[in-house]
Amino acid sequence: MGGLSAWANTTHDWAATVDQEHLRLVRARARHDPPTVQHLVLETLAYTNDEAESLGRHGECLVTFHIDGSISVSDDGRGTDTRRDSAGRIVRKPVMATKDLRFFDHPAAAALPDGVARRGMSVVAALSDWLEHANFRADGAWVQRYEHGVPSSDLREMPTSSSTGTVVHFHPDPHLVTQATTNPAWYAAFRWITVRTLTE
Repeated sequence: MGGLSAWANTTHDWAATVDQEHLRLVRARARHDPPTVQHLVLETLAYTNDEAESLGRHGECLVTFHIDGSISVSDDGRGTDTRRDSAGRIVRKPVMATKDLRFFDHPAAAALPDGVARRGMSVVAALSDWLEHANFRADGAWVQRYEHGVPSSDLREMPTSSSTGTVVHFHPDPHLVTQATTNPAWYAAFRWITVRTLTE
């Protein structure tokens, strides 16, 4: 409860719903130095790894490469942090539409297994034609759709599940992201997660 500006900002600014300038910057950089589809998958795995590690246990993640070129990553972590504001409205941490305060443009940001510095989930969202982010927590479940990082739907409540976690389903923009050969060995870096890959 309480005003969003009073909530502690550990990874993202709770008071910022969407940072258009940040998303524009991500897309502008990609036009000059396009990341790979593989890097977007690794950014998403790093995010789900955080959720598993926060629970102090081994997590499981499923990566699916769909026939339409989209990719979905589901995990059994705690689910993206979601709270109620002073008016009782649901607010989800804006991980897709605002910069990650820990990594974006931070000189000490660690490199992901492909050798590229971690920048956060807003990079995945900004460089995808569309992205759907569903989170399942002990107190409820919600989903929202984004187009190039900008919310294109409201945060919608879904039926609750017997388990918690997140599902991130995205379609990389072929004009901003390049294809790359998948290297399964890179997944071993995420020690808290068992990754299985399917094609359907």
